[in-house]
Amino acid sequence: MNTAAELGSYALGLTVVFGGALGVGKVTAVTPSPAATRQQRQKPQRLQKTWATIPPGGLQVSQDGYTLDPITPIATGAPADFTFRIIGPDGGPVTGFEVAHDKKMHLIVASRDLTSFQHVHPEMAPDGTWSIRLAVPEAGPYRAFADFVPQGAEGLTLGADLQAAGDYRPKPLPQAGRTTSVGDYTVSLAGDLVAGRSSKITLTVSKGGEPVTDLQPYLGAYGHLVALRAGDLAHLHVHPEESATAGPEIVFYVEAPSRGDYRLFLDFQHEGEVRTAAFTATATTADEDDSPAATHGHS
Repeated sequence: MNTAAELGSYALGLTVVFGGALGVGKVTAVTPSPAATRQQRQKPQRLQKTWATIPPGGLQVSQDGYTLDPITPIATGAPADFTFRIIGPDGGPVTGFEVAHDKKMHLIVASRDLTSFQHVHPEMAPDGTWSIRLAVPEAGPYRAFADFVPQGAEGLTLGADLQAAGDYRPKPLPQAGRTTSVGDYTVSLAGDLVAGRSSKITLTVSKGGEPVTDLQPYLGAYGHLVALRAGDLAHLHVHPEESATAGPEIVFYVEAPSRGDYRLFLDFQHEGEVRTAAFTATATTADEDDSPAATHGHS
């Protein structure tokens, strides 16, 4: 199997936070009863309500007996060691983790105003202490997200508030838009977020006006998307679509739990360097989305 096909197969099962699978029933020639037909018609609504009650990740510092325990503060200016542990149900540091998206630990540090974003991969010492050289650009409040899978348990995204010492002046949320630039690259966004639905989002990468068709694998796929809700920085469910081509389009399905503003951060790798493209997108309700007057992602 070639590399592109392997990446496509892997990406089909990849999720950023929570993954869900719906079983496909076997079709038979038996004619269902009227009552069974009514049940089948009602089932999608029940599934949708069940999904809507699942909270986004990253809002809790503790879940299912696991706790994110920051040890050192974050630094501004020159990078310094940032360390933390995951405390397990037995009260001790966890040392056993599964590899997910090519890494055992994904650490995201975002400013509360969502103007700063870093996605890094710390290293773990034998005693369960994770460490990485890290600095944030400015003083103020930040949110750290630890995304991991403990051995023998379900994957988790835990969040903890951090403070970078110094004078803090919050910035407004960047305006919604359809394009953004990262150095010589331009990334465009197509698709709209609709609250309570899995919304298809297509991100297209170009360089110098030409489409990029040789994206390099990053974390098991040709792109990695993190979506955060403005206000509480809820970490959303994001699913990549299977793809055997290395660009220029990268497709994701984003599950926005509520209407309002979100920040989307796309990590992609080209010519040996990982770059991050950021967008602000506004999720509407289904009724607003169906309205002729509805508009999204103003540029």
